Amino acid sequence: YVLLCPTSIIFSWDPSLHLHLIWEKSGHIFWTWVLVAVLLSFAGLSLGKDSLDFPEYDGKDRVHDLNAKNYKSVMKKYDVMVVYYHDHPGSSRVAQRQFEIEELALELAAQVLDEFDDEDIGVGLLDAKLDKAVAKKLGLEESDSVFIFTDDEVIEYDGEFAADTLVEFIFDVLDDPVEIIDNSRELKGFENIEEDIKLVGYFKSHKSEHFEAFADAAEEFHPHIKFFATFSPKVAKALDLKLNEVDFYEPFMDDPVVIPGKPYTEDELVDFIEDHDRPTLRKLQPHNMYEIWFHYCPFHSLDGFEFLEILKEVAEDNTDNPDLSIVWIDPDDFPLLLPHWEKIFGIDLSHPQIGVVDADDADSVWLDMDDGDDMPSVDELEDWIEDVLSGEIDPDDDDDDDDDDDDDDDDDDDDDDDDDDDDDDDDDDDDDDDDDDDDDDDDDDDDDDDDDDDDDDDDDDDDDDDDDDDDDDDDDDDY
Repeated sequence: YVLLCPTSIIFSWDPSLHLHLIWEKSGHIFWTWVLVAVLLSFAGLSLGKDSLDFPEYDGKDRVHDLNAKNYKSVMKKYDVMVVYYHDHPGSSRVAQRQFEIEELALELAAQVLDEFDDEDIGVGLLDAKLDKAVAKKLGLEESDSVFIFTDDEVIEYDGEFAADTLVEFIFDVLDDPVEIIDNSRELKGFENIEEDIKLVGYFKSHKSEHFEAFADAAEEFHPHIKFFATFSPKVAKALDLKLNEVDFYEPFMDDPVVIPGKPYTEDELVDFIEDHDRPTLRKLQPHNMYEIWFHYCPFHSLDGFEFLEILKEVAEDNTDNPDLSIVWIDPDDFPLLLPHWEKIFGIDLSHPQIGVVDADDADSVWLDMDDGDDMPSVDELEDWIEDVLSGEIDPDDDDDDDDDDDDDDDDDDDDDDDDDDDDDDDDDDDDDDDDDDDDDDDDDDDDDDDDDDDDDDDDDDDDDDDDDDDDDDDDDDDY
């Protein structure tokens, strides 16, 4: 489409090759401008295509293998150092291939970061088996983790191991810990952030000691928590902020919590944030993938929007409940995990789902929502959550059912064994009776009487044994 203006021209080429004129002056169309637009459009086709190509690994080795001899010299070369502290792949072919994939992701990330002009950013590998001493000197304890060294800070990255997600996180690390809101447009941008924890404060100026305490606190949580500040009385009025006051916003909450006790020291701000860093409702994102509560909600669907609004109401009603934390997951953000989640949890992610998952063994229990036909009301959802928190609904109940099944199998086996024993006893009795009959033919009457008495005793004993076996069977059946 072509937009003609007195001082500039903005254009793009329509795939149907039709040129649409949007602006004209005094009824005369500026055909010369149109011709220029068409020529520039053709010239820009290849340039535009190249600029939109996703970067591909160019084959150049940029990732350093860190060890005791070189880690100090390598890390001194860069303003920021990204270190992947990985488990030793060993001789396992699967582990080796997995490590190769991870190394390629790091190479692509290093290639993109190499073109960043503001900071020199390096990427390195550290083997948990071969370079344990180096890891100890760097203060690294948890293997299979990415650590970002910048100035005196060491920030752990716990997100998805993908080049784009890692690079995005590193750029967030390089941003200023506090973003300043100067005007209504920036205020609108602040208000549109609803998926993350955010704080905003109103201060006299950059030189204010209270702002400095706020900025120091921001560095402690950067980049995981977003900090904003304003020096504008107009913006402060729109946010209903008093001078030196800081508001704390939970994700998806319209109304903030005013941090009490202004003006604050850095330690007071840090303590408050640590005590409240557990939102009632949060969204699982590629850089924060480790939680216990899972709420699967396809955000693009109408049901997804409806259910999210219900969850927001539930979160607002329970924002003071320290035992409740709900994680909202948009399956579109994790396409590779969809089949895996559906398989291990036994759910259909084409509809909204809410459930609780045991982090230790992935046992789970899910609210029955009739395949998404009828969304639960706020009250119904709160009742279900209360049952979960009280223990009436427990994901480990499936384990108990499995144990019961095992017990039933054992009972069946015991019954079979008892039946076999009874059959054997009967066979033995028959054999004994035959032997006794043969003996009766050869012995005298007295012996016959004795044998009869013995037979009676044997029969009584056998009957008693059978009765005991039957009693055992009855006991097993009761169990």
